[in-house]
Amino acid sequence: MYSSVIHLAKKLVRIPSISPLDLGCQNIIAKRLLNLGFVVEYLNINDTKNMWAYRIFGKGKHINFLGHTDVVPIICEKNWHYPPFSATIKNGLLYGRGICDMKGAIAAMIIALENFIKKKLTYNGKISFLFTSDEESIGTNGIKKVVEILASRKEKIDYCIVGEPTSNNFIGDVIKIGRRGSITFTILIKGISGHVAYPQFVINPIHILSPILLKLTRYIWDKGNKHFPPTSLQITKIFSNSNSSNTTPGEVFLEFNIRFSNQLNFKKIKRIVRKFFASDIFNCDIQSKVYAVPFLTVKSHLIDIVIKSINKFNKFKPIVSTSGGTSDGRYLFNLTDQVVELGLINKSIHKDNEYSKVSDLHILSLMYEEIMKKIL
Repeated sequence: MYSSVIHLAKKLVRIPSISPLDLGCQNIIAKRLLNLGFVVEYLNINDTKNMWAYRIFGKGKHINFLGHTDVVPIICEKNWHYPPFSATIKNGLLYGRGICDMKGAIAAMIIALENFIKKKLTYNGKISFLFTSDEESIGTNGIKKVVEILASRKEKIDYCIVGEPTSNNFIGDVIKIGRRGSITFTILIKGISGHVAYPQFVINPIHILSPILLKLTRYIWDKGNKHFPPTSLQITKIFSNSNSSNTTPGEVFLEFNIRFSNQLNFKKIKRIVRKFFASDIFNCDIQSKVYAVPFLTVKSHLIDIVIKSINKFNKFKPIVSTSGGTSDGRYLFNLTDQVVELGLINKSIHKDNEYSKVSDLHILSLMYEEIMKKIL
């Protein structure tokens, strides 16, 4: 007999909600919330499903739980021990695409709420849930648009808990209190193609790019600080338009991503990058896209509550970090200055045979319930 959190997690995992599809996950959640007296509002935009749900019990603090019901695609199903959407339990592990990122955390949130309300019939404050279905893909019509709608209504949130898989080895051993910014550059350097045996008649854009890359990858952007690691750059693509071994290319394409701390902003980064490629000798086209700006929770109240809630069940103090990729928590930071991420173990996310310990789902749900108790 599976517990409530396992039952709900399995139900959600069995839905192949590959981003930006939801395929009914939010309807399952909404039904349970409606039974608890919540107001449920769908803010769907194009093919993205967004759900905002809340219940108010008088004056008090407003805590929001944030998550996404979409998952990444299956690359090669034959590499899975069990069908990726079967939610198979074997040797205390629940296998399935999205169990860690992040349907397991969503199930833990909902069951935590149900248990909280059963034990505490009255409380002061407001609990809300915000779930979207395009976090793993384009991210255009999900959290970003919903936060704009909530901001226009002057919605006030005191605390936000994001269910991203932050843990490394044990539930709650790492929590995130912010994230780095992310900016991607695409650069096209133009030369003159020709026969490799006559270099005097060509301008090889790869030769132009090579020394620039060396300087760019060795550049020290900053040294980090108490909360953020040093800004880092990673090259993701390099290719030319040559299709012959005896012809130099006329163009070379470069793409790289920079994850930056709160010591920098994207305008300064753009200026620095342009200096690297500024030249009268060659032509280049530089494009950039900012995916996220850094955010950081500096107030300690929510952080203290989360740490105490973790300590109650796992008897250790978590590492407070800003590492990892971006998360939708950056958008909620427009409505509150206290955002903390706490979720399942992240070792298997986006991989074949994604899994979570069954016991971890229980523990995470208890931690979420304890956070509710301490705030409300």
